[in-house]
Amino acid sequence: IILLAGAQTSQFSRSHCWTMLYFQVVILAATAMLVYYFEFTDTFSTAEQGFICRDPTLSRPDPGPEQSSSVQPVILYSVVGGLPVVLVGAGFLLYMCKDSEKAVVMGNCCYVNPMVRRTFRFLGVYVFGLFTIDIFVNAGYMVTGSLAPYFLSVCWPNYSALDCQNTARFISQSDACIGNPDDIMRARKTFPSKEAALSLYPAVYLAMYVMSCVGSSGGRLAGPLLSLSLVSVAVLTGINRVAENRNHWRDVMAGQAVGAAIAIFLVSYYSSSVAVVAGLTDQISSYIFRLNQPAESLTSFKSLLQTLFYRLAFM
Repeated sequence: IILLAGAQTSQFSRSHCWTMLYFQVVILAATAMLVYYFEFTDTFSTAEQGFICRDPTLSRPDPGPEQSSSVQPVILYSVVGGLPVVLVGAGFLLYMCKDSEKAVVMGNCCYVNPMVRRTFRFLGVYVFGLFTIDIFVNAGYMVTGSLAPYFLSVCWPNYSALDCQNTARFISQSDACIGNPDDIMRARKTFPSKEAALSLYPAVYLAMYVMSCVGSSGGRLAGPLLSLSLVSVAVLTGINRVAENRNHWRDVMAGQAVGAAIAIFLVSYYSSSVAVVAGLTDQISSYIFRLNQPAESLTSFKSLLQTLFYRLAFM
């Protein structure tokens, strides 16, 4: 019975090996395509919100392009893209040095090192989260069109023509600004803050990953120290956005909420999937053990069950 069940499980797992891989690649490609349309095309336009003449909350001096910021985009994107690779790479090297398990059979269709499988799964979910953040942020731009604190400094409205020299009048005309169109568009993309979201997302994601991997094995303070350091740097990045007059507090808080929420959801889903897989495998294996099956057959069947459940779980 065990041999027959093992053969059926092997065939079922082998087909799902490629089916689930194809399904995940399609989802990732679809999100990447949507990000492309948001970032590099005019398919989705930003909302044009009106303003009040001489509004003090929109009259801060122009801080200049993002390249002049203390946290330049090249630095931010390098950390967001490189830090997970460094941490996971370090964990992979430690695993290879300590663990003797080098490969695992996955439905008789491929042989993959378990740490390699976990690393690719971790990075794949992480990249998916980055795409999701970009979609949420650009959707916020498209719906709200919230104005930056320096909006009036780049808008250059003609107060005489708008008849609001001595009164606080609300201006809703789309042609009220005579400044540089690129600067004006940049000043309309502030809620939520993309930089705040991109800084806190990897911090929370990696902090939860480090705490789940290190636990108490690295001491009582090693994991919390590294996690709090990552989150603190991300929070300081958001504070810097406000200090440079590039965003309002509400923009930064909304961006950090988006980044943290997506990170917590993805890591929690990943952790719960692993727990369910381990529980199901142990329960079925214990049931077979109670039937006094041979030990070698039990080990083989348990391996096949692990393969099946890992493939059916979206990890």
